[in-house]
Amino acid sequence: MTAAFAASVALAAPAAATELEVTHWWTSGGEAAAVAELAKAFDATGNKWIDGAIAGSGGTARPIMISRITGGDPMAATQFNHGRQAEELVQSGLMRDLTDIAEKEGWKDIVRPSSLLDSCTLDGKIYCVPVNIHSQQWLWLSNAAFEKAGVAVPTNWDEYVAAAPALEKAGIIPLALGQQPWQASLAFQVLVVALAGSDTYNKIYGDKDAELAAGPEMAKVFEAADKARAMAAKSNVQDWNQATNLVISGQAAGQIMGDWAQGEFAVAGQVAGKDYTCLPGLGVNEVIQTGGDAFYFPILKDAEKSAAQEVLASTMLAPATQVAFNLKKGSLPVRGDVDITAANDCMKKGLDILAKGNVIQSPDQLMSADSLTQVNDLFVQFFNTPSMTAADAQKTFAEIVAAAD
Repeated sequence: MTAAFAASVALAAPAAATELEVTHWWTSGGEAAAVAELAKAFDATGNKWIDGAIAGSGGTARPIMISRITGGDPMAATQFNHGRQAEELVQSGLMRDLTDIAEKEGWKDIVRPSSLLDSCTLDGKIYCVPVNIHSQQWLWLSNAAFEKAGVAVPTNWDEYVAAAPALEKAGIIPLALGQQPWQASLAFQVLVVALAGSDTYNKIYGDKDAELAAGPEMAKVFEAADKARAMAAKSNVQDWNQATNLVISGQAAGQIMGDWAQGEFAVAGQVAGKDYTCLPGLGVNEVIQTGGDAFYFPILKDAEKSAAQEVLASTMLAPATQVAFNLKKGSLPVRGDVDITAANDCMKKGLDILAKGNVIQSPDQLMSADSLTQVNDLFVQFFNTPSMTAADAQKTFAEIVAAAD
């Protein structure tokens, strides 16, 4: 902890320890290790983090969080993803304005890329604290699985698809994919960026270009999604981390998943570049998606808890907290001025891509939650219904994009 930060905390902290309940959906092994770093940093200020973990994905947790806030039983802080998930809560006057804290601590000067703070901003006011950069654009591969199948570890998507028959012959699931709705949609989004490019992704998810969504360029992506569906046919797990564990154990060869998968590899004691390989952008189009997690602070009536909220907000962006948390989470820090010499090979790849400016916004930053739910539902249906053709799925997808907001 820097001397300046310690002094600011000492000035902001209430006289006695104050308990703050913080809700989130980080319950896997790697996630739990990461959130413990946030709790440890806040407890070090003399206050107490009361953990409010909600089992399941964000899709399970968010309705519970929203219901509590709108029902008059708010927590002190809650996780959401960067973007529009908390927009209605902010518009309803239920979330705390953090602009004064942000200006005092110069968040605009330290948070990068600026789109992260932009996603916390509504009508010129800042309402959340971005804590990491999470990108979906990764393919995680088990080196042992490819060795067992007698094929080289792929360097790109085409080589991975070509290896599928050999993997299946060796009794290995080519692609691990869980049954949570967002996982199939995530895999598709990654295919869009890797195979059709960032511009196509931005025009479809950002500009809602339905004509492009229905066109020949996207037909190639849907054909790739069809291959991914066949490769994942024998993957019968539910949660994303269960799918990651299939890769860690060598039962599956690979997984398209966000960089949070690194936390699971770390807990399992596996080493990047030795036990597993990471391919940003599927080894085709190296891009980092600048989504991630942010914390919002519901308005509270209790003055002591309100004061402690400010301490927590400041603590989450402190340099030491940013390093400790993100090394465990597998994500990238939102501060551009922290020392990350302890980063592994995959994190270094991500930081290099980020430094080059090869970034895109996450779907949550571009589409409303309602529209994304429709997209998720479509790909759950597609991946679970072999009789649904790629052309049929593309037609429905274009219709969703046309009506999206």
